[in-house]
Amino acid sequence: MPEVWVPPVHVRQLRQLLSQRRQLVETHTQIVNRMHSVAHRHHLKHERGKRFNEKNTGWQKDKILSRVEQFQLELEMENRAYIEKQISRIGKEVAKISQKKPWSESMLYLMQLPGFGVITAMTVLAAIGDIQRFATCRHLTSYSGLTPGLEQSGTKKRAKGITKEGRKELRWAMVEVAQRAVKSAPLWKTRFQELQRRMHRNQAIVAIARQLLELVWVVLTRRQPYRHFSHERIAYKYLTWAWQMDEEMRDGLTRQQFTRYYLMRLGVGHELSRIALDPRHPRKLASEAEVLALRPELLQIE
Repeated sequence: MPEVWVPPVHVRQLRQLLSQRRQLVETHTQIVNRMHSVAHRHHLKHERGKRFNEKNTGWQKDKILSRVEQFQLELEMENRAYIEKQISRIGKEVAKISQKKPWSESMLYLMQLPGFGVITAMTVLAAIGDIQRFATCRHLTSYSGLTPGLEQSGTKKRAKGITKEGRKELRWAMVEVAQRAVKSAPLWKTRFQELQRRMHRNQAIVAIARQLLELVWVVLTRRQPYRHFSHERIAYKYLTWAWQMDEEMRDGLTRQQFTRYYLMRLGVGHELSRIALDPRHPRKLASEAEVLALRPELLQIE
């Protein structure tokens, strides 16, 4: 009988927390769509998106709206604001968990990759669980449901769309990562453009998501830096991770110290003293000596 992998408690708890966040995001989307439908019903001009400041919500006081509709919009705005606070609280909790063991061991390698943020990275890690249970990257992509299906009848074979088997949230996270990677990373932008010449855009994004998931398997199993990013770019990725947490969540480290700490754990960026991807806004990095004084356990890693 084949063995069945039972997720340990910390994996199940993270999955539940992220599932609750997704449900809140879906509810938030429903609320926004209901408000937009009122504007469409009366042909009122309104700003799309999630920015609900006073300038963009003035249409809700339009005289063409009935008293009941205005009252309903007020309730929707209150619900939207409350749910956004709940989503933000969960996001902070996930960020706090992300730099605690055992998640920080994998986040060290995942956060350096293009397109990954804290939520998407933790979603991928929670869905994967133990990377060692996937012997090859193809096993992982099959688990995600991002691999093409195959229909066979006798000697005839016909390719189908992706199987969509496996964990739904893993597919969602990787597609989100792919959407960001093709915009921010030149390598993946080039690959995406090449794919788009011979297939629909959505199919190209799914193909990029599958390739990125293969990359996830490589960096998590081999435990090595991403070679298509400069050390400065990797440092900036860690800095964006630090921005998601306050100093207490970072265990007393400043953002600059947090970034240097993970660079040292990865074993790169020894020569970096600042991040200057945007020359107009350079950001200093803490020195290795400064971080070693706070985290002497790094000497054992080196």
